[in-house]
Amino acid sequence: MIAVLGAGAFGTALAVALWVNGPVTLWGRRIDWQGENPRLPGVTLPDAVTVTQDLDHALRADTILLALPAQALGGYLADHGARLAGRVLVSTAKGIDLTRLTGPSALIADHCPGARVAVLTGPSFAADIARGLPTALTLACAEDRTGAALQQALSTPVLRLYRTTDVIGAELGGALKNVIAIAAGTVIGAGLGDSARAALITRGFAEMTRLATHLGARPETLTGLSGLGDLVLTCTSGQSRNFRYGCALGQGRDFDTATTVEGAATARALARMALRDGLDLPIASMVAHLAQGSVSVEKAMDHLLSRPLKEE
Repeated sequence: MIAVLGAGAFGTALAVALWVNGPVTLWGRRIDWQGENPRLPGVTLPDAVTVTQDLDHALRADTILLALPAQALGGYLADHGARLAGRVLVSTAKGIDLTRLTGPSALIADHCPGARVAVLTGPSFAADIARGLPTALTLACAEDRTGAALQQALSTPVLRLYRTTDVIGAELGGALKNVIAIAAGTVIGAGLGDSARAALITRGFAEMTRLATHLGARPETLTGLSGLGDLVLTCTSGQSRNFRYGCALGQGRDFDTATTVEGAATARALARMALRDGLDLPIASMVAHLAQGSVSVEKAMDHLLSRPLKEE
């Protein structure tokens, strides 16, 4: 049996997609809906998906997917990590913890002794997965045997998983692309055009690769689904919360703060990492300043465009 902890849009979508492989339990702290999650309008949960607020019931599963926001994961694990020790745990979070400056896999390893940890990431929107549209994702697990078993358990006829042992590269690709998506949205929101967005995406990908390889990722992982694939999706679609947030910044509009924007917190984490490690991360640093309101869009663009010319 599979359990999905986190009944947001993405967790619900995974539950809807995975029931074809067997019973699924979807757990949430507060579930005040039945049959249809308001975050996924028009998507009815199959009978094979059990929705519950009873964590004990959810923890009977063999495989547990942690579909929690990146900045909420550490607190959840601090409270419940001991109960997850020794389990097969799959994180779907795309971010870097602001307190620890680490990705989800490191948080899980610290709080859940003996757990076999994997990361599920890549170009995907909850609505597409829930509606059964073809989607390809990266499944990263350092233990190849565990990864192979999970690949079989979590793949469906329309949800195709590609396996890697590069956990660091996969989860960094998923986290860093959110920051670049905010920057791309800002470019479009400010009316700077598609050519400027293309340049931003390209230079952003170089920045992603530079940081990820510095932290131990394999460069080829960043050119795959969890890096370049996810970057293209979130920088070009209005379904991306990070892109929409960037558009709002570019237009000087308020954005619904109840909507999780993973890239905003991740940008702040990256700015701290850049200072700590002496790294040049100009786009991430500007996104951090924009998100905190410490610089205007005009000044941010002037700063990036006035950087010294150099070879590509």
